[in-house]
Amino acid sequence: MPFVEETYEIAVVGAGHAGCEAALAAARLGFETILFTVSIDSIALMPCNPNIGGSSKGHLVRELDALGGEMGKNIDKTFIQSKMLNESKGPAVHSLRAQADKQEYSRSMRQVLENTDHLTIRQAEVSEILTESAEHTEGRLRIKGVKTFSGAVYYCRAVVLATGVYLRARCIYGDVSNATGPNGLQAANHLTDSLKANGIEMFRFKTGTPARVDKRSIDFSKMEEQLGDKRIVPFSFSTDPMTVRREQVSCWLTYTNERTHEIIRENLDRSPLFSGAIEGTGPRYCPSIEDKVVKFPDKNRHQVFVEPEGIYTNEMYLSGMSSSLPEDVQYAMYRTVPGLEHVKIVRNAYAIEYDCINPRQLMASLEFKRIEGLFSGGQFNGSSGYEEAAVQGFMAGVNAVRKLQGKEAVILDRSQAYIGVLIDDLVTKENHEPYRMMTSRAEYRLLLRQDNADLRLRKIGYEIGLVTEEQYRHVIWKEQTIREETERLRKTTVGVNEKTQRFLSDHASTSLRSGMTLAELIKRPELDYDVLSEIDENRPELPEDVKIQVNILLKYEGYIKRQMQQVEQFKKMESRKIPAGLDYSDVKSLRREAVQKLNLYQPLNIGQASRISGVSPADISVLLVYLEQFKGGKREMK
Repeated sequence: MPFVEETYEIAVVGAGHAGCEAALAAARLGFETILFTVSIDSIALMPCNPNIGGSSKGHLVRELDALGGEMGKNIDKTFIQSKMLNESKGPAVHSLRAQADKQEYSRSMRQVLENTDHLTIRQAEVSEILTESAEHTEGRLRIKGVKTFSGAVYYCRAVVLATGVYLRARCIYGDVSNATGPNGLQAANHLTDSLKANGIEMFRFKTGTPARVDKRSIDFSKMEEQLGDKRIVPFSFSTDPMTVRREQVSCWLTYTNERTHEIIRENLDRSPLFSGAIEGTGPRYCPSIEDKVVKFPDKNRHQVFVEPEGIYTNEMYLSGMSSSLPEDVQYAMYRTVPGLEHVKIVRNAYAIEYDCINPRQLMASLEFKRIEGLFSGGQFNGSSGYEEAAVQGFMAGVNAVRKLQGKEAVILDRSQAYIGVLIDDLVTKENHEPYRMMTSRAEYRLLLRQDNADLRLRKIGYEIGLVTEEQYRHVIWKEQTIREETERLRKTTVGVNEKTQRFLSDHASTSLRSGMTLAELIKRPELDYDVLSEIDENRPELPEDVKIQVNILLKYEGYIKRQMQQVEQFKKMESRKIPAGLDYSDVKSLRREAVQKLNLYQPLNIGQASRISGVSPADISVLLVYLEQFKGGKREMK
């Protein structure tokens, strides 16, 4: 029988946040790319929370933007409330979060995709990956294309899998179990078998979402109003701050109570989470309300944020109350919450199970170790969250292109970006639950702030080819301006005069006994760069983002220097490369567990080896000695 046959350079499977970034990166770099989705209407869908960013996730979005990704630009166009989180704490944990208009976010991203050169969008379910034996490599396969459920074949040299939560998806609440993707969308039921047939190890994970309720049935007078920031900071470094000044909607805060928890406890036997009906492993750091009540019995209340899903809908999202309890129990427990006594549910809360991979099968480039040209990103890699998905999709798309160009993969390390931390954690650590990014996972978080992502990563984006000459030159100017201003402040001394002493007294700051530089004054907790403008007579007019950098660099100078010294040590470990294909059973004195783990993960360098679970510092010492001998020619590879 005749069938459709087409040829592209790169195929991307899935059009969620990972797939969108992968496809855009590949097409913008000039490679003919086809993007597959089970439904065109699900492009950049937000099936769960209606926001982008948040603690550590905001860092990821700004890093993605600095590299040339799209998510930051898209949320800047479609947000309905913006807030900088953790402002009462240090700058390392400040993180931007924006409430999105879900429909507008999806529509806007779809418009970008549809108008990108070299990009074809196709609504079809990919049911098989097509492989062949790789040349000159024993036991390794090479990708040659994909096949859809209809039988159409699309030949290509690289494939990015970004299937999200759609593979053999099952939505569950109470005794109800539907074989669908999120929001009743079609699941992808056939690709898993093909992946397993190609030797890919699969996991079964689970996530969940709360009910959506009718705004008209909520009594907001019993809740605390949560307003957006007066000064809005855009996610994208390319967005003019003047263009994001707009009227914002309110979110609302309420709390569960003992009656809520009592209803949940009384009905735990009807929860598929506890009855065994759900097979998948759920996320530890985003638990359902049932999980919270069981695991934290001493807490008599939990926060519930009531968030709008968009401007042109009355649907409200009950953040903090994800559940898979039966429909009648959902009504009972929600109606015990202040303000929700007469609430009407528009969409039930549910849990969703799906197939994903064990990410230890990936290299740091997000290419499969055993299948040349096959990359993957997003929740398919065992992570959670839109932001984690988007950055992985981007890196997978970029590295698929680099593979075809014959160039070295772009691999960000843990000292360069949260993206580096995320991917390194996925490919080197045991991953038995959906991974979530957190600021505490980053050892060098004072250096990896969300405010300096452009200074850290714009140059890399420019080298990749996704940052313009103009954007690159702006960063060079910004770096120089920051250097010049910090140097000026170090050289500018204020004397012991009446004006200075009065200024210090007004700000509850110790008076001077001798002259002091403005840089030294900035380090005082009660003072900062902006406040000192009153006694800084020769201050130049500078953009807000430059002022922020100057203030942080001087105020936290000691801590920053200390962290940079730690990074130097880290870099030494990362620079100690390990020969590809090393058989660790040849390394005498390594413990058996270390041999097994090192042979399994095949780390690129000593730093990566040291982060593998089951590899001790003593094992690393043994390995270093072996590599020195190997380097000296005393050992030969098998």
